[in-house]
Amino acid sequence: MNPALEGAVELLERSLGYTRVMLADVGPDILHAPTPCAGWDLRRLLGHMDDALDAFTEAAAGHVVVDPVPATTERADALREKACALLGAWTQARTASVAVGDRELDAAMLVATAALEITVHGWDVAQATGRGTPIPAELAQGLLPLARQVVGPDDRGSRFAEPAPTTTSTVPSDMLLAYLGRMTGPVGWNRGDPTSRRGIAS
Repeated sequence: MNPALEGAVELLERSLGYTRVMLADVGPDILHAPTPCAGWDLRRLLGHMDDALDAFTEAAAGHVVVDPVPATTERADALREKACALLGAWTQARTASVAVGDRELDAAMLVATAALEITVHGWDVAQATGRGTPIPAELAQGLLPLARQVVGPDDRGSRFAEPAPTTTSTVPSDMLLAYLGRMTGPVGWNRGDPTSRRGIAS
């Protein structure tokens, strides 16, 4: 495994560890709870996470089929199992690029982007369940430069809200969430088209 991909997989491992803990609080009685994704309840978010985990795992074989998001009844414990499968797939992967439709994506960048998406959705889940656990400092520090690299002006309004106003906080989790437009309130992220595999295809 090349150093860039190895570093991305280590970042992915930390992101999955955080998010798996956040999923532990999910029960059937709170699936209609609102999330920081505008217009999305917890059930819909879990369905999106289920598809994303499948797509990122599929990518470890070197390609992703871009299909509409299927309906799902996945439970949080099933998502935690898929998280383990995702990490296992990329720990063993040796691919340098991933074919997504007619595009070729750098594998290390794709894995790092997966870590970003999984972490932020873990935070979304934590807000919906009331746990509210912040993103660990080391993980947020590793993700912030990546977020600045992959989230540009064209992503604002469709996938992400505008960055939150600059604050005096130096807490890495706050800085990351502010950049992604998620710092406060229940409508921090304006979701794009839910029929595509976000983070890979949209």
